[in-house]
Amino acid sequence: MAMRLPAEQRRSQLLEVAVEVFAERGFHATSMDEVAEAAGVTKPVLYQHFPSKRALYLELLADVDEQLMARLVAATGGVETGRERVQEGFAAYFRFVGEHRAAFRLLFGASVRNDSEFSEIAERAIDRIAELIAELIDIDAPTEHRRSLAHAIVGMAEATSRRVANDEGEVDPDRLAAWLAEMAWFGLRGVRAEEAQVPNG
Repeated sequence: MAMRLPAEQRRSQLLEVAVEVFAERGFHATSMDEVAEAAGVTKPVLYQHFPSKRALYLELLADVDEQLMARLVAATGGVETGRERVQEGFAAYFRFVGEHRAAFRLLFGASVRNDSEFSEIAERAIDRIAELIAELIDIDAPTEHRRSLAHAIVGMAEATSRRVANDEGEVDPDRLAAWLAEMAWFGLRGVRAEEAQVPNG
């Protein structure tokens, strides 16, 4: 019999378990019975917190998005130089993926793209991360230019993280961050505003 927990604590526990179950089996192949069994609760208890499987999944995606953003904001807010912000941002991202591989697969996995409602949350997460990075890119370029560069950096981190999320071995987030930060930083140093790139004619 499941131990009685305060409502918020039980909800957090159910979300934590559901992430693992959905990441392993996918949304359509997972039943609420399976989530309840994995969490050690009855299905009525699960439905007390989440009215449907879709509602549970949507909350999971939003929760992962919030956790990842909180990590990035905390990591980049406490450093002073642009170079450090780039590296600390990458390190926080890779650390999150290494510690929460199932959560990363849930938010950025291929199955999310097949459902417009789920995909909207994933795309919003990418946009929010890119907006944060765009604010940290300290170059003389218009906002739209910096935003495009930020999306490129997010894509680089996401592609690298897919390998991390699927790798059963140990991951060194600081080493990965150092490699990618070096490439991103020196790449950004070479960016010029559009006006400077127009050839004289």
